[in-house]
Amino acid sequence: MGKKHKYDYFSAYEELSDLAVQEASVLIRAMDDFTDAAALRPVLDEAHELEHGGDMINHAIYKHVGGDFMPPFDREDIVALAQALDNILDEIEDVLQFLYMYDVHQIPDDAKRFATLIRKSCKAVDVAMEDFRNFKRSKNFKQLVIEVSDYEDEADALYVEVIRNLHVNHADEPIHVVKWSRLYDHMESCTDACEHAADLMSTILLKNM
Repeated sequence: MGKKHKYDYFSAYEELSDLAVQEASVLIRAMDDFTDAAALRPVLDEAHELEHGGDMINHAIYKHVGGDFMPPFDREDIVALAQALDNILDEIEDVLQFLYMYDVHQIPDDAKRFATLIRKSCKAVDVAMEDFRNFKRSKNFKQLVIEVSDYEDEADALYVEVIRNLHVNHADEPIHVVKWSRLYDHMESCTDACEHAADLMSTILLKNM
């Protein structure tokens, strides 16, 4: 009987982080090509396919981790990191869905700036994830994780600026303020989710030194 193939959790994580970069790119394209909210319907389907792909990878991780005799690190951490990466996909999909549901009429430049920062955050997670399988020996891993946190700090500062811009420049448009305040909340959640995934990677590193 042949040797049983061992499941590669690190490759699964890399697939999840790559899906997040793809979905962030979909968000940017949706904003750059925006005409009206109704036209976002096909984009929602595209984002949902990516998010569904993430769910399938998560199911595979859950399936294997329970019966794995020697996982690469604690089972709880394996599952938590998978969930954290999947949450990034969920958060980005939420932004696209709310653009559609709120029937926005235009995309402010501030929103495009935020979307660009989301993709940078996702890419930083993806680059860190490429090095994660070598985290015990890597000389670069800690710095790669710090870069994710730096983007989240940048997102926090941008959030304060864009919310102020809403209330200063659109005070006579209360519906616009409400819609975009909520949308910016969701966009900030995307970068928060990236930082959470990076924090988990750091925790796993510390527990396995």
